[in-house]
Amino acid sequence: MRALVLLYCCTCFPLTAQAFTVALWGDMPYQRHEDGNATHGKLANLINDINKHAVAFSVFTGDTKDGSTVCRDEVIGQQTLAMFQRLTAPAIYVLGDNKWTDCHRHSNGAYDSLERLAFLRNTFFSQAYSLGKRKIRLTRQAHYPENSYWQHKGVLFVGLHVTGSQNNHINMADCLQAESARTEADCVANQAEYLARDEANVAFLQQSFALAKQQHLAGIMVIIQADMGFDLPETPIKDERAAPNVSAYNRFLGELANQTANYQGQVLLVHGDTHFFKLDKPLYSPTRLLANFSRLQTFGSPNIHWVKVTINTQTAHVFRVEPMLVNANISP
Repeated sequence: MRALVLLYCCTCFPLTAQAFTVALWGDMPYQRHEDGNATHGKLANLINDINKHAVAFSVFTGDTKDGSTVCRDEVIGQQTLAMFQRLTAPAIYVLGDNKWTDCHRHSNGAYDSLERLAFLRNTFFSQAYSLGKRKIRLTRQAHYPENSYWQHKGVLFVGLHVTGSQNNHINMADCLQAESARTEADCVANQAEYLARDEANVAFLQQSFALAKQQHLAGIMVIIQADMGFDLPETPIKDERAAPNVSAYNRFLGELANQTANYQGQVLLVHGDTHFFKLDKPLYSPTRLLANFSRLQTFGSPNIHWVKVTINTQTAHVFRVEPMLVNANISP
């Protein structure tokens, strides 16, 4: 089947001159799954498929390598750049964890994670424009240029650097491990990085919502990489959000909920990280549903497919979501 329209997703609407589509994809290619690259294999099939569609732009939700591939310049730099430059439409890159946060592991080459982050910023985010053959101008955050927003036909799009691997939040008691090349000084420096970037992410999110409200925009799409733990079970005697693997997201998630609750339009949060397509309206708490908030999780390796979102501000729900299955990448 070429594409599926999920009955539980946003209400269907006819295409008009106001409507446009965007492509969402991420967490690929992974070497261990033999996903290929920009010119051959499953990844090339996906890029060709996106290029066949009249999308306004695409957004990549995170990792361009798996968590055990060495973080060489060629892998996280040149190969990734070549991938984006094969896309006809503008392409916006949202960073994930495997390209820098996890690079301290010996299996990743025992790099300094913060040095890898600096390399990525210099390689991909030093200009005020997107990637792709056609480009659009982005508004980047000072000192955190990977954070950006752009506007198209009455909707604001916000890309934020919120990653898996606990968002680089460091549990100091567990930081020094045999699989890692980190020193105690590295642990302290990385925790400081997390705290500063978390502060910057919240500030940029607040700024973005303020802009959307000021201009009376009908919708906001927020794109990050991390799965922040929406699927935690409800247990009355334990606060799962205090668990180490999700507590790093509490401040950002709390601010996202607060901003959404005080916004009249629709909010679509897009993320990757856990590799399975999912669309829902997750409860922020066991007793609270944000009616204007939806969560979309994109495909990821070895499922090399993409998601099309058709956007029309003339409709109540604004966002219509379709998983786009690449026929050549479906196993028999």
